[in-house]
Amino acid sequence: MSPTNPIENALADLLRRIEPIAHELGDLFAKHGHELALVGGPVRDVLLGRSGADLDFTTDARPERVLEIVRDWGDAIWTIGIDFGTVGVRKGDWQLEITTYRSESYDPKSRKPEVAYGDTLEADLARRDFAVNAMAVRLPSREFVDPYGGLGDLARKVLRTPGTPEQSFDDDPLRMLRAARFASQLGFTVDPDAIRAMTEMSGRIEIVSAERIQAELDKLICGAHPREGLTILVETGLADHVLPELPKLRLEIDEHHRHKDVYEHTLIVLDQAIAQEVGGPDRVLRWAALLHDIGKPKTRRNEPGNRVSFHHHEVVGAQMTKRRLTALRFPKEVTSDVARLVELHLRFHGYGTGEWTDSAVRRYVRDADHLLDRLHKLTRADCTTRNKRKAAALARTYDQLEERIAKLAEEEELAKIRPELDGNEIQEILGLPPGPMIGRAYKFLLDLRMDEGMLGKDVARARLLEWAAGQ
Repeated sequence: MSPTNPIENALADLLRRIEPIAHELGDLFAKHGHELALVGGPVRDVLLGRSGADLDFTTDARPERVLEIVRDWGDAIWTIGIDFGTVGVRKGDWQLEITTYRSESYDPKSRKPEVAYGDTLEADLARRDFAVNAMAVRLPSREFVDPYGGLGDLARKVLRTPGTPEQSFDDDPLRMLRAARFASQLGFTVDPDAIRAMTEMSGRIEIVSAERIQAELDKLICGAHPREGLTILVETGLADHVLPELPKLRLEIDEHHRHKDVYEHTLIVLDQAIAQEVGGPDRVLRWAALLHDIGKPKTRRNEPGNRVSFHHHEVVGAQMTKRRLTALRFPKEVTSDVARLVELHLRFHGYGTGEWTDSAVRRYVRDADHLLDRLHKLTRADCTTRNKRKAAALARTYDQLEERIAKLAEEEELAKIRPELDGNEIQEILGLPPGPMIGRAYKFLLDLRMDEGMLGKDVARARLLEWAAGQ
C-alpha cells in the first residue's frame, strides 16, 4: 500500500506507529499458514485522527491455534475471552486482542450469544455492528479492505449496519445500544433505517445481560456527546427498557408554563456539569446529573394557585438511583456516590439567601465528605433558569458558600471533624460497654461539634453526662 492519498497516508501512519507489532505479528501468522488483519476500532479511529494503545486483530486461526502462535511472542497472554474466540496479548505498551473470524447471534430465550467461527475476513466483517467498524488492513500485505462502504460512512458521519439492521440487531440486540453509544462517542448520526429497526425491536434488548447493558450505558454517558446518545435511547424506546426513569421525566408542562420540562432540564444540567470537568469525563458526576431529578414524577403534586411541587424528590430520587444502578450491576462505590449526590443536590437551596451559620457549613461539608467538589459542580449545573438576574444571584450565593467552606477548612480541618470524645472515652465516662447507647452518644457529640464547634473536653464531658441523664 503506497501512501498516494489521504486515506493511505493515514493507514500508513497507523502502521508506522504500531511497528514492529504489525509487521512481526503479520509475518508470524503468515509463517504458520494463517491470515491476520487489523480490524474495527483502530482502523476507524486512525481515519478519524484518533489513536489509542489497544489494537484489535482478526484471523482464520482458531483460538487454541492463536495461543500456540503467540505464546513465545507476547510479553503476557490472557484467555478470559477465549470462549468467544478472543485471545489477549500484551506486547510492550500495546494491548492486543486477536479474535477468530466469527459470527454470533442470540437465541430468543438466551442471554448469551452463540458463537460460530468463520473462514474469511469478508464474512467476519459482515457480522460487525456498523460499516465504520467493518474496515480492515490485511497483514503483512497492508491491503485495505472495506467491503461495506465504511469509509463513505465516516465521511458522512453516519452509523449504518453492513447488512439489514433488522438482521444485525436480531443477531446481537446490544448493537442497538452501541448505536447510541457511538453517537455519543463520535458525534455521528444513526442511519434512518437503523433508527426504525431500533424502534421496532427495542424490546429485544431485554434478552441482553445487565452487565453488557451497563458497559454500553457507561461508555455513552462518558462520551463526548452524551446528549445525542441519550436522545436516541429515548426516541427509539430503548430507554424504556434500560433506563426507564429518563423518559418518565418528559412531564407535561402545566397550563401556565411555570413548570419546566424536567427531561430537557436534565440534559441541560448534564451539559453544564460536563462543562465543569477537569481532566476528562467524571462518570459519577455525569450519572448524578442525569439522575438528579428522577424522583420528580413520583413526587409531583398540584398545589393551590396552579403551582406544582416535588417535595422530597431528592430523597425518593436517591432511592430510585440506588435501585437502578444496582440493577445495572454498577460497582457499589459508584452506586453509593451517585445516589448520595442525588440526595444532596438540593441541600444548598435549603440554606436560603446566604446567611450561613458555621454549623450549616460544617454539616454541608461533613455530609458531602469526599463528594464535596462534585456536589459543588452539580449544584452549579442545576441552575438552568433563563432569568439572568436570578442565575447571577444563585451563583453569588454559592460563591459565598465556597468562600465560607475555604475559611472554615483553614481553621478547623472540616474534612476530619470528629467528636471531641472518642468511643473509648464515651464508654469510660458513661460506664457502659459497646452498644447502641454508645452509638447514640457519639452522634450527640458529633452534632454538638457541628453546631457549636470546639468546646474542649471538659465541656464536652459535662454536656455528654447532661444528655445521658435525659435518656
